[in-house]
Amino acid sequence: MFAWLFASPADRRLLGSGQLRGPTPWVIAIMSFSIVIIAATGLALANMTSVLTGALETRYSVQVQNGSAKLETIADALRSSAGVTGIQPIPESDMRKTLARWLGDEAQSRDLPVPALINFDVHKGADLGVIERRIRSLAPDARITAQQESLAPLLRSLRILQSVAFGLVLLLGAAAAAAVVLAARGALDTHRFTIEVMHGIGATDLQLTHLFQRRIAIDALVGSLGGAACAAIILFLFTTGASIAGELAGGPLLSATDAVVLLLLPIALTLLAAWVARTAVLAALRQTL
Repeated sequence: MFAWLFASPADRRLLGSGQLRGPTPWVIAIMSFSIVIIAATGLALANMTSVLTGALETRYSVQVQNGSAKLETIADALRSSAGVTGIQPIPESDMRKTLARWLGDEAQSRDLPVPALINFDVHKGADLGVIERRIRSLAPDARITAQQESLAPLLRSLRILQSVAFGLVLLLGAAAAAAVVLAARGALDTHRFTIEVMHGIGATDLQLTHLFQRRIAIDALVGSLGGAACAAIILFLFTTGASIAGELAGGPLLSATDAVVLLLLPIALTLLAAWVARTAVLAALRQTL
């Protein structure tokens, strides 16, 4: 199956010894660099979306209009409720400080009603109805909202960006395949005389295809590894300085499994180039010669 990889020295000299004279390695290097960067972005977005979704599944908020006086009472009720794992009361002063970023001094006006807000987490499967009834017994106008619903537009946007990133990886892979087809056809035109001579002495189309397939595969391997190495340096520098993004994601942006996937991408690109080169060269030989 991989006999074409082990060509004899005489066969190698048929197409010339220079492996990096053409543009193929450079084109593949650019494609490999872009694919690894975009794939890493997609994987980081997928990890961030997964962490946020898991964290928001069991997080809720209680809002009580003009309920600052009841903040501690409601907080105590939540602490003693079955299924509640943690609470975070947000005082009115903190709410007004946040609003001051957009409203300025108007945020401190007593004419502006600011609700009491308490974030709380529950166990999966906790009876939220019991918790809600207990809170409403203390504050009838209280409103409980799931933070997952509030941040649904953000999660949806992250999933869309993730899909776009993986779609771009596929498009770049297709573009790399098209570049290999052009390189294969150019190599056939360059070595047409050699091909005719070899046909004349009995070489088959498959034997000739192996020569071109091997050369293009080597060019693709050199280019894809070079591009992936440059991408790895960029990603290392980015992830080293992206502490804020890591904190938002609740951990590293890329896991060990993601790193393995990224390492396999240049190998996959090389295999794709070898397969496309074989298909293109064999089809061209059978059509024109």
